[in-house]
Amino acid sequence: MSTRAAATKLDWSKLISTLGLKGKTASSLQAFKKRNDEARKVVFELSSQKTEVDFSHYKSVLKNQDIVRKIEADFGAFKPVTYDVSKQLNTIEAFKQKALENATATEEVVTKELKELAETLNNIESARAFEELTVEDVVKARPDIDDKVTQVVKKARWEVPGYYDKFGHLIVM
Repeated sequence: MSTRAAATKLDWSKLISTLGLKGKTASSLQAFKKRNDEARKVVFELSSQKTEVDFSHYKSVLKNQDIVRKIEADFGAFKPVTYDVSKQLNTIEAFKQKALENATATEEVVTKELKELAETLNNIESARAFEELTVEDVVKARPDIDDKVTQVVKKARWEVPGYYDKFGHLIVM
């Protein structure tokens, strides 16, 4: 399949969603697509325009025949200039390299996040119900709670700060 045929059959929105591209990579790809579409439109418009000049019409309309002959001679002698596009190709290659680096970095981040989410999900699924937890289980999971309770008991503070503000006084008297 030729490059041109592949480019016309490419579904850009499906490409972005299928690869799961986000952030800078997706926006760069969308900007590239926009520039590509604009360039295709300009090429199509220019290629559909008439490129022949009817000098006989101008000779019959204009009084100054020397001008028309001079323009016709210059037009016949015109040779298009060829440009070195290696600089633009290098820029495109650098853009491609940067896009690949961004895609690789995005893939690594997503893979890491998926691994962490899988571990979290596994922890949630294997966790015991709250009613089944014991004080020892809580202390084992969070030793700082035991230290804090020991400290409060040593200072003879039997009230939890902010408890009455949150739940109010339950004394009926």
